[in-house]
Amino acid sequence: MYEEIDAYVRGLIEKSSPSHTAWNIERVREGKPASWNYIDGCMITALLAMSDITGDARYFDFAESFIDWFVLDDGTIRTYDRKKYNLDDINEGRVLFPLYAKTGKEKYKKAAENLYRQIREQPRTFEGNFWHKAIYPNQVWLDGLYMAQPFYALYETTFGSGDVSDTLSQIANVRLRMFDETRKLYYHGYDASRTIFWADPVTGCSKNFWLRSIGWFSVALIDLCEILPNGAGRDRLCEIFNELIAGVAPYADKETGLYWQVVDQGGREGNYLETSGSSMLAYAMLKGARLGVLPKEYAAKGEKTFRGIVDKYLSFTDGELNLGGICLVAGLGPENNPRRDGSYEYYISEPVVENDAKGVAPFVLCYTEIKRLGVS
Repeated sequence: MYEEIDAYVRGLIEKSSPSHTAWNIERVREGKPASWNYIDGCMITALLAMSDITGDARYFDFAESFIDWFVLDDGTIRTYDRKKYNLDDINEGRVLFPLYAKTGKEKYKKAAENLYRQIREQPRTFEGNFWHKAIYPNQVWLDGLYMAQPFYALYETTFGSGDVSDTLSQIANVRLRMFDETRKLYYHGYDASRTIFWADPVTGCSKNFWLRSIGWFSVALIDLCEILPNGAGRDRLCEIFNELIAGVAPYADKETGLYWQVVDQGGREGNYLETSGSSMLAYAMLKGARLGVLPKEYAAKGEKTFRGIVDKYLSFTDGELNLGGICLVAGLGPENNPRRDGSYEYYISEPVVENDAKGVAPFVLCYTEIKRLGVS
């Protein structure tokens, strides 16, 4: 199985370039030109992890050449527009740190400083959390914690003062505002103004528990547990991560170990076992167990989920390996898009695709954790 997955990932990079990737299905469908974006950022992060675990230079070389096309010598990033205040655009910046550490290219540091300027200027809710995007005023999405906070913490601990208190405060606010104490799950979004059409007028939260959003948050937390120095702040972060994992784990499908697109409504008509969020949770469990942040038994849970994805959604089609079961995209609003209302019906209506990096990248990251644990 390892050889087949390795060949699958290498095949994707052989078909890809900065101007056309084999994994950004959303961009292809919408006819968008090449851009600096979180989807490619997720995939490059996964390729760097593959480079680390396999020692195969092809993964690192591709990642470096890909980022080099976007990052100019003065740190300017092609297509990036700071004034959109889009947290998604921060995510790809996390790869700049390992690239800088290995190559010493100053342009990577300059590009990180360019993205950090957005962090410093990003609009905030009254509690102090970043808006998800300028077009989503006063809104916090779980996705955004993954998009921005690991980069923010990496910058502070690599080039900054080392002060990560802002990151810790924003996560504490998410725990306070977006965690459902009864179901032990996090809501996808929160509107601090409580005025957007999809938000509960009392709590400000969206209606349902979308799997990939919880997956994004779980990955953000375990990656931050790895980045942050030991101390009371990291200890509290680890507690929040343990609570999240303990809360979501009982919702796994007993047979496959996968999780449902709408997490707490397994078996409801239209609901389905989804690859990207399941991969993220499996990665978080495997990495959490490896780092000693989670109890050891979560490694077995993560492995079961990984195996379930392989059995259910990794298949040969037209002589090539393909990864299916991936929700293409889901969001909340904005005002001129009332279809994206956070309802159950909305989440199950979005397209399900193969080989999109929002599923492939976390699957590959999960695979690297399987290899790190020596599971065969």
